[in-house]
Amino acid sequence: MIPRGIGLWLPSALLLSRVPGCFPLRGPSSVTGTVGESLSVTCQYEERFKMNKKYWCRGSHVLLCKDIVKTGGSEEARNGRVSIRDDPDNLTFTVTLESLTLEDAGTYMCGVDIPFTNHPLGIDEFFKVELSVVPVTGSSLWSITTVPETIRSSLVHAQPSVTTEDTIPAPRARPWSLLGSLYLCILVFLELPVFLCMLCAVLWVNRPQRCCG
Repeated sequence: MIPRGIGLWLPSALLLSRVPGCFPLRGPSSVTGTVGESLSVTCQYEERFKMNKKYWCRGSHVLLCKDIVKTGGSEEARNGRVSIRDDPDNLTFTVTLESLTLEDAGTYMCGVDIPFTNHPLGIDEFFKVELSVVPVTGSSLWSITTVPETIRSSLVHAQPSVTTEDTIPAPRARPWSLLGSLYLCILVFLELPVFLCMLCAVLWVNRPQRCCG
């Protein structure tokens, strides 16, 4: 393998010769993921690369591509949110990116490490993958925001309702006012006939008398 950062003297024609369909390493040219979710990219290689190290790097040029994760003595490796798993039986290796962010979008490469012992120039086999990351959709936001809204709604309904009747007591009738009204009614009904009788007596006594003869 040519160390990263050197080998810029390689003829550009040699790099341009790696056109689609001529790669011994194949996979998707572009993938799209959603913020907060996971994304997997599967790369397929030829059987002669079963024992080679596989890697996932970020960059648009193989000589300047920065390794993110790379298989070593085992078939699986991890670096933070990125993991790589080699499956020699199926001649594939899979790169998984977890908890995607908008900053993860960019150009990446699936690569197979080719040492100088296997190739006269030690040029790695690779292909580019354009990764796009989109924000959370409206439906996903709805599913996230409705949960606390439902909880708040249930809490509101669970609380006892407070009304004016509960906070302001209704005025109560006083006993003395009821007795006074009853006494007044009795007094009116008893004294009115007496008053009328007395009035009739006075009128009778003071009536004009006619003289005899």
